[in-house]
Amino acid sequence: MNVYFSDHFDRQYNSRLTQSEKIKVFDAVELFIDNPFHKDLRNHELEDQWAGYRSISVTGDLRLHFKIIGDNVYFVAVGTHQQLYR
Repeated sequence: MNVYFSDHFDRQYNSRLTQSEKIKVFDAVELFIDNPFHKDLRNHELEDQWAGYRSISVTGDLRLHFKIIGDNVYFVAVGTHQQLYR
């Protein structure tokens, strides 16, 4: 599995997250690489404007949205539920 982060993801990561949240994102991505369907990640398909994407949970409200294409995973957005579903 190859993991990529979009420029949009990078901007959100750098502007929205505290240092503590950045560490949690790193830990969640590492767990995802080891086991994409680990129960703590709550990996699930998205609907509506995010149809075709999936989401994992970092904390109770912090999410990472991504798309799988072949053997590649593209993380495209990071934020709280409210930030991602406006």
